[in-house]
Amino acid sequence: MSKRIIISPLKYVQGAGEIKNLADYFKPLSRKKPYIISGNSALKKYKDDITASLVKENIPYELTGFGGECSRVEIDRQREAMKAAGADAVIGIGGGKVIDTAKAVAYYENAPVIIVPTIASTDAPCSALTVLYTEDGAFDAYLPLPSNPNCVLVDTSIVAEAPSRLLVAGMGDALATYFEARAAKASQKTAMAGGLTSLSAMALAKLSYETLLADGLKAKLAVDAGATTQAVENIIEANTFLSGIGFESGGLGAAHAIHNGLTVLPETHDVYHGEKVAFGTLTQLVLENASLEEIQIIVDFCKSVGLATTLAQLGIKDATKEKLMKVAKASCAEGETIYNMPFEITVEMVYGAIVTADKLGV
Repeated sequence: MSKRIIISPLKYVQGAGEIKNLADYFKPLSRKKPYIISGNSALKKYKDDITASLVKENIPYELTGFGGECSRVEIDRQREAMKAAGADAVIGIGGGKVIDTAKAVAYYENAPVIIVPTIASTDAPCSALTVLYTEDGAFDAYLPLPSNPNCVLVDTSIVAEAPSRLLVAGMGDALATYFEARAAKASQKTAMAGGLTSLSAMALAKLSYETLLADGLKAKLAVDAGATTQAVENIIEANTFLSGIGFESGGLGAAHAIHNGLTVLPETHDVYHGEKVAFGTLTQLVLENASLEEIQIIVDFCKSVGLATTLAQLGIKDATKEKLMKVAKASCAEGETIYNMPFEITVEMVYGAIVTADKLGV
C-alpha cells in the first residue's frame, strides 16, 4: 500500500494582538537577527507593532519592504539584501505573495521562517510551497519547499481590519480544498505532501468546507461592520489552517489548474487568487459532472459572499473562444494539478467546462 503523509507548520498561533509577541516566537529559533519582509501597507500601518517586542528584547533586525511580485527576480533581490544585513532568519509579514517570497528566501538561505499573514485571502501561510509568478503577474511555476514554516502567527485583530473582499477571497481559495482533495483521493494521486490523501487531511478539508457554509456570510458581514466575532475567527482558521493542511496533504485538482490558466489573460491580474480559484471550483464540478444540487450550493454560497461565478465578474468581458482556449491549454500544461482528476483530461473538455460554468453562474 502507498504511504500517506501529513505535513504542517511546527506551530500555529491565532489570536488578537499576537503580533506584539513576535519576539516570543522568534527566540525559540535560536537565531540572532531576523530579516523581516513586510508588505508595504502592513509596514506603513503596523511597523511599531512589528518591532515593539523585538526592541524590548534587544533583538536586532532588518526590516524591508516588498517589491510587489513573488518572482524569481524579487526572491534573488531579497536574498542579497538578507545576506548584506547579516541576518540568519526570515519573518514574512503581509499577504500571500509576501509570504511566499519569505518562504522561498528562507529556503534558499537555509534559514528558519516565521509567517505573519495580515490578511486571510489564501491558504499560503501554512504550506511548504511557493507559487512563482513572472514579473508581469502570470503564473510561472510551483516551488515545492522541503518543510513548512517554523511558526505561523495570525493576529486576528489585524486580519479582521482588512477589507472583507480579502477575507472572501480566502474563502474562495478554501472552497476548492474539499473538492480537490476528494478528486485526488478518488484518483489515488499523490498530494504535495508526498503521499496519498489521508483520513486526517480529508477530514480537515471537509471541515474547512463546512465552516465556510456555516460561517462565511456571517464573517463577511461582521468584517464589513468593523467587528470581530466567533464566525470571523472560524473563517480565518478555515482559510488559513484547515485549507492549508487540507490542500497540501489532501491533494490539488482542476480548480487551481484553472486558476493558473486564467492568469494568462491580463484582465484577470487584478482579481485575487481566491476569486479565480472559486470559479475554478465551479468549473471543476462541471468537469466531473457533479450533481446540479451540489453545483447550486456552490453558486449560492459564492453569490452570498460576493465571489465570482461568471467570467465577466473575473474581468473577462469579451470571453471569446480564442481567449478561453488559451486558458484551457494553460490549465492543461504539462505537470499541472488538473491531471489529478480521476479521469482523462483534454483541452476541449476544460474549455467546455469553463463556458458551461459561466452559464451556470449567472
